[in-house]
Amino acid sequence: MLTDLHKQLLNDFQRDFPLSPTPYRDIADTLGATETDVLAALAELTGQQFISRIGAVIPPNQIGASMLVAMAVPEAELQTVADQISAFPEVNHNYEREHRFNLWFVAVAASAQQLQAVIGRIEQQTGYAALQLPLVDDFFIDLGFKLDWQHA
Repeated sequence: MLTDLHKQLLNDFQRDFPLSPTPYRDIADTLGATETDVLAALAELTGQQFISRIGAVIPPNQIGASMLVAMAVPEAELQTVADQISAFPEVNHNYEREHRFNLWFVAVAASAQQLQAVIGRIEQQTGYAALQLPLVDDFFIDLGFKLDWQHA
Protein backbone atom coordinates (compact mmCIF):
# COMPACT_ATOMS: atom_id res chain seq x y z
CA MET A 1 0.00 0.00 0.00
CA LEU A 2 1.43 3.34 -1.03
CA THR A 3 1.25 6.19 1.44
CA ASP A 4 0.86 9.84 0.50
CA LEU A 5 4.60 10.27 1.16
CA HIS A 6 5.41 7.40 -1.23
CA LYS A 7 3.24 8.96 -3.92
CA GLN A 8 4.79 12.41 -3.47
CA LEU A 9 8.30 10.98 -3.68
CA LEU A 10 7.45 9.03 -6.83
CA ASN A 11 5.77 11.99 -8.54
CA ASP A 12 7.61 15.07 -7.38
CA PHE A 13 11.28 14.05 -7.47
CA GLN A 14 11.72 12.23 -10.79
CA ARG A 15 13.71 15.28 -11.90
CA ASP A 16 15.12 18.39 -10.22
CA PHE A 17 16.48 16.37 -7.31
CA PRO A 18 17.97 18.80 -4.78
CA LEU A 19 21.67 19.38 -5.38
CA SER A 20 22.84 20.10 -1.88
CA PRO A 21 24.80 18.44 0.93
CA THR A 22 21.43 17.47 2.50
CA PRO A 23 19.09 16.51 -0.37
CA TYR A 24 16.88 14.19 1.68
CA ARG A 25 16.41 16.83 4.38
CA ASP A 26 15.55 19.33 1.64
CA ILE A 27 12.94 16.92 0.25
CA ALA A 28 11.57 16.36 3.75
CA ASP A 29 11.27 20.10 4.33
CA THR A 30 9.44 20.50 1.00
CA LEU A 31 7.00 17.72 1.86
CA GLY A 32 6.52 18.55 5.53
CA ALA A 33 8.13 15.30 6.66
CA THR A 34 11.30 14.33 8.47
CA GLU A 35 14.49 13.24 6.78
CA THR A 36 14.15 9.88 8.55
CA ASP A 37 10.63 9.45 7.11
CA VAL A 38 11.86 10.25 3.58
CA LEU A 39 14.77 7.80 3.83
CA ALA A 40 12.50 5.07 5.21
CA ALA A 41 9.92 5.66 2.46
CA LEU A 42 12.60 5.49 -0.24
CA ALA A 43 13.92 2.26 1.27
CA GLU A 44 10.39 0.83 1.22
CA LEU A 45 9.89 1.88 -2.42
CA THR A 46 13.20 0.27 -3.33
CA GLY A 47 12.32 -2.90 -1.43
CA GLN A 48 8.97 -3.11 -3.21
CA GLN A 49 10.73 -2.49 -6.56
CA PHE A 50 8.88 0.74 -7.30
CA ILE A 51 12.30 2.37 -7.79
CA SER A 52 15.60 0.77 -8.69
CA ARG A 53 18.00 3.63 -8.16
CA ILE A 54 18.34 7.25 -7.15
CA GLY A 55 21.03 9.05 -9.04
CA ALA A 56 21.99 11.52 -11.69
CA VAL A 57 21.34 11.00 -15.37
CA ILE A 58 24.46 12.24 -17.12
CA PRO A 59 24.58 12.56 -20.90
CA PRO A 60 26.80 9.91 -22.52
CA ASN A 61 30.53 10.66 -22.66
CA GLN A 62 30.23 13.90 -20.66
CA ILE A 63 31.99 12.29 -17.71
CA GLY A 64 34.14 9.32 -18.62
CA ALA A 65 33.36 7.14 -21.60
CA SER A 66 30.41 4.96 -22.49
CA MET A 67 29.52 2.50 -25.22
CA LEU A 68 26.47 0.62 -26.42
CA VAL A 69 27.53 -2.97 -27.03
CA ALA A 70 25.76 -5.88 -28.73
CA MET A 71 26.54 -9.60 -28.68
CA ALA A 72 25.21 -12.58 -30.59
CA VAL A 73 24.63 -15.23 -27.92
CA PRO A 74 22.93 -18.62 -28.39
CA GLU A 75 19.51 -18.62 -26.72
CA ALA A 76 20.49 -21.45 -24.37
CA GLU A 77 23.35 -19.35 -22.95
CA LEU A 78 21.63 -15.97 -22.96
CA GLN A 79 20.74 -15.78 -19.25
CA THR A 80 24.16 -17.04 -18.15
CA VAL A 81 25.98 -14.51 -20.32
CA ALA A 82 23.61 -11.69 -19.27
CA ASP A 83 24.33 -12.52 -15.62
CA GLN A 84 28.09 -12.48 -16.29
CA ILE A 85 27.81 -9.08 -17.96
CA SER A 86 25.60 -7.67 -15.19
CA ALA A 87 28.26 -8.61 -12.63
CA PHE A 88 30.58 -5.96 -14.08
CA PRO A 89 30.11 -2.71 -12.12
CA GLU A 90 30.76 -0.75 -15.33
CA VAL A 91 27.60 -2.20 -16.92
CA ASN A 92 24.53 -0.18 -15.97
CA HIS A 93 21.97 -2.38 -17.74
CA ASN A 94 21.58 -5.09 -20.34
CA TYR A 95 18.62 -6.37 -22.29
CA GLU A 96 17.54 -8.93 -24.85
CA ARG A 97 16.57 -7.94 -28.38
CA GLU A 98 14.99 -9.95 -31.17
CA HIS A 99 17.91 -9.92 -33.60
CA ARG A 100 20.99 -11.94 -34.41
CA PHE A 101 22.70 -9.57 -31.96
CA ASN A 102 20.33 -10.46 -29.15
CA LEU A 103 22.11 -9.21 -26.00
CA TRP A 104 22.73 -5.48 -25.67
CA PHE A 105 24.29 -3.51 -22.84
CA VAL A 106 25.73 -0.12 -21.95
CA ALA A 107 29.18 0.03 -20.35
CA VAL A 108 30.66 3.11 -18.68
CA ALA A 109 34.22 3.73 -17.46
CA ALA A 110 36.40 6.63 -16.36
CA SER A 111 38.27 6.75 -19.69
CA ALA A 112 38.15 5.30 -23.18
CA GLN A 113 41.12 3.08 -22.33
CA GLN A 114 39.40 1.68 -19.24
CA LEU A 115 36.23 1.14 -21.24
CA GLN A 116 38.10 -0.89 -23.86
CA ALA A 117 39.72 -2.94 -21.10
CA VAL A 118 36.30 -3.69 -19.56
CA ILE A 119 34.81 -4.71 -22.90
CA GLY A 120 37.86 -6.91 -23.50
CA ARG A 121 37.37 -8.62 -20.12
CA ILE A 122 33.68 -9.15 -20.91
CA GLU A 123 34.60 -10.76 -24.25
CA GLN A 124 37.20 -12.95 -22.58
CA GLN A 125 34.90 -14.04 -19.75
CA THR A 126 31.85 -14.73 -21.93
CA GLY A 127 33.66 -16.08 -24.97
CA TYR A 128 31.63 -13.85 -27.31
CA ALA A 129 32.74 -10.95 -29.48
CA ALA A 130 31.37 -7.51 -28.64
CA LEU A 131 30.02 -5.30 -31.40
CA GLN A 132 30.78 -1.77 -30.18
CA LEU A 133 28.31 0.91 -31.22
CA PRO A 134 29.71 4.37 -30.41
CA LEU A 135 27.34 7.30 -29.97
CA VAL A 136 26.84 9.17 -33.24
CA ASP A 137 23.68 11.18 -32.52
CA ASP A 138 22.47 11.94 -29.02
CA PHE A 139 18.75 11.49 -28.33
CA PHE A 140 17.37 12.39 -24.92
CA ILE A 141 14.30 10.51 -23.81
CA ASP A 142 12.69 11.97 -20.69
CA LEU A 143 11.48 8.97 -18.73
CA GLY A 144 9.75 11.04 -16.08
CA PHE A 145 5.97 10.95 -16.01
CA LYS A 146 3.11 12.03 -13.76
CA LEU A 147 1.50 9.09 -12.06
CA ASP A 148 -2.30 8.92 -12.02
CA TRP A 149 -3.23 7.83 -8.51
CA GLN A 150 -6.97 7.97 -9.25
CA HIS A 151 -6.78 4.77 -11.31
CA ALA A 152 -4.09 2.96 -9.33
